[in-house]
Amino acid sequence: MIRKAIDMPEATAALTPRQIITAMSGLVIAMLLAMLDNMIVSPALPTIVGDLGGLDHLSWVVTGYILASTVATPIWGKLGDLFGHKATFMSSITIFLIGSALCGMSQDMLQLILFRAIQGLGAGGLMVGIMSVIGLMVSPRERGKYQGIMMAVMPAAMIGGPLIGGFITDNLSWRWVFYVNLPLGLLSLVVVWATLTLPGEVTKKAAQLSIDWLGASVLSVWITALVLTVTWGGSQYAWGSWQIIGLAVVAIAGFALFLIVERRAAEPIIPLQLFSNRNFSVASALGFVVGFAMFGGVTFLPQFQQFVQGQSATNSGLLLMPMMISAMVVSLAGGLLITKTGRYKAIPIVGAAMLVVGLWLFSTMDANTSVAQTGLYMVALGVGMGCLMQTTNLIAQNSVPIRDMGTATGTATFARNMGGSIGVALLGAIYANQLTSSLGDTGGQGTPSASGMTPAALHQLPEAVQIVFKQAVVNGTHAIFLWGAVIAAAAFVLAWLIKEVPLRETLTPDDVAEPADSIGH
Repeated sequence: MIRKAIDMPEATAALTPRQIITAMSGLVIAMLLAMLDNMIVSPALPTIVGDLGGLDHLSWVVTGYILASTVATPIWGKLGDLFGHKATFMSSITIFLIGSALCGMSQDMLQLILFRAIQGLGAGGLMVGIMSVIGLMVSPRERGKYQGIMMAVMPAAMIGGPLIGGFITDNLSWRWVFYVNLPLGLLSLVVVWATLTLPGEVTKKAAQLSIDWLGASVLSVWITALVLTVTWGGSQYAWGSWQIIGLAVVAIAGFALFLIVERRAAEPIIPLQLFSNRNFSVASALGFVVGFAMFGGVTFLPQFQQFVQGQSATNSGLLLMPMMISAMVVSLAGGLLITKTGRYKAIPIVGAAMLVVGLWLFSTMDANTSVAQTGLYMVALGVGMGCLMQTTNLIAQNSVPIRDMGTATGTATFARNMGGSIGVALLGAIYANQLTSSLGDTGGQGTPSASGMTPAALHQLPEAVQIVFKQAVVNGTHAIFLWGAVIAAAAFVLAWLIKEVPLRETLTPDDVAEPADSIGH
């Protein structure tokens, strides 16, 4: 295997704080674009179905987007390393905007699904691009405080997204939930083009570039098969059906083939040698487990808030504020602490512990749990999120040379996204089975059906029936949060395996992690 030549500057001129903040303005807009999209689209889905029809294909509006963005994440990271992160980041924004415009012009459900997939391809490069660009602008020692700033976008998106989506759907047209991306995206493109300078960018000789098309194709196949297996299993098809077994076989065989292909590729999409670094492997595994426990658990919290506590969809979104604000504050504080001390191992350990505590507290909720209690539990979970979200990414980036920044960021993000996708699917299956089982155990003719039940419909039923259904929801959420806490306990164990390698204070392209950070030392 011939390693292609790389043109690298001998040293990297550091950007001033003013230059960094100016450049980050475009990144913040792009971050808002990425996080707002699904939040805005969700409230519009019932109206979209009413206009375009195709209720049977509704799930694919979400699944197509998730699949495309998941597959694209590691590919965008590698393309950034090959062709430059500014160019690929702007390309991902452009594809996202093209997909958004096409979604708004959709005339039927099949068109919308296809265009959502295009939108997802672009979305896969947004988060990776943002984290990679920050990694090239700021040294690991200084990076924590700047990545913490990006966390401020999360509560704005989580709270504002559903409100904006509902307002647009009610007062304009559902098509504007996609068109609203256009002015934001164009503004981000202009700001990024005008202000973003990457002194740490590594350029490579175009004549010797090698793109791992085979690896990208096999990656797409096994990821798609895996996501569909966990998404459809137990819902669309029985776990023992030939469809699910077939998809599982394709996922396993595809993964094995992917490992073979990547070992032989000149420029693999996911270089397997990255995993010989202990910190990188632990950070990626930690990201997967955290994604599984956190996103899988939090996704179902509104079920409890709306069905058991009687909150509206809008209020359940607003009630997430304690979690979002605590995550933001802790992320900012953690970033500043890392910058000041250069030490970081304790932060993921504390974060994983708080994640376990928060999820366990959620598993204790019942019909008598007040909104205030739920808010306190959210603070515990938010502290865990704030400690883990950026720190795992920082550790992964500090474990690789600058030339592999995009690949490392894409792989770490991919691991977290896969954990979240699988967590939502598997915990969702546990919730559905527990809910159905609890309702079936009551055995009465007036027992409500879990299928198609909405909070509004539940409130119209007799009080005795409401009590039965609410208890079933309590049983369901108890099961998923308890399982989430068990999975989070694995993150706590993994966090102790992190080796505290000194954070680099330079941005020279050949910077590498300490040799003692490899597996076996």
